[in-house]
Amino acid sequence: MASKALEDYLKIIYKLEDKSSEKGVQTSVIAERLSISQASVSNMLKKLAEQDFISYEPYYGVSLTASGRKIALNMIRKHRILELYLVERLNYSWDEVDEEAEVLEHAVSDTLANRMWDDLGQPTHDPHGSPIPSVDGELVKQNLVPLIDIPLGQQVQVIRIKNRSPEELRYLANIGLTTGVSLTIKNMAPLNGPLLVEVEDKSLHAIDYRLAMALYVGEPKAKKANQK
Repeated sequence: MASKALEDYLKIIYKLEDKSSEKGVQTSVIAERLSISQASVSNMLKKLAEQDFISYEPYYGVSLTASGRKIALNMIRKHRILELYLVERLNYSWDEVDEEAEVLEHAVSDTLANRMWDDLGQPTHDPHGSPIPSVDGELVKQNLVPLIDIPLGQQVQVIRIKNRSPEELRYLANIGLTTGVSLTIKNMAPLNGPLLVEVEDKSLHAIDYRLAMALYVGEPKAKKANQK
């Protein structure tokens, strides 16, 4: 059975991997993410490499092997099922679930996670719009773009909100900006300043630029030409 530390490392490496890059994840990036020394990270990476969970080469970086990727995706699956279960069955708010799921994911068996998933109706996404890996470890690709790449005046639908703090999620919930709602950028301040957005054609709210980078929306649909 994999240890908690091993599972955490593999999950973090998976999330940090740049699928468009030929290089792996750098040790310094993992150390920064975990807030520990590079020496400690290097020691753990050597252990993971010895167990064939990662490929680790100096100056190249770290990449997951097939077995390492399988464990990482299974942990992500459990985490996202737990988040949704806490919201749907135990009435947690979406800003409370990440910390709880982070603890529970290491204790929940595959059998229990799958039964929770069945009880929820075999959902495909967690409360924040992130895809839930399948039982076989497949992850549905999302054709999404960050809100900051959307032109002014174009209405889009919020599909996913990535890795935000509980405080930010509470703010978004308070202004009605959750997954599934429509959004229109009314103004964008220069020099990465705040965005003024309209939620559901009803209310205007300011969104920090960094927060807007974490809001992923569906690609805008081309406007239909007027029928004569």
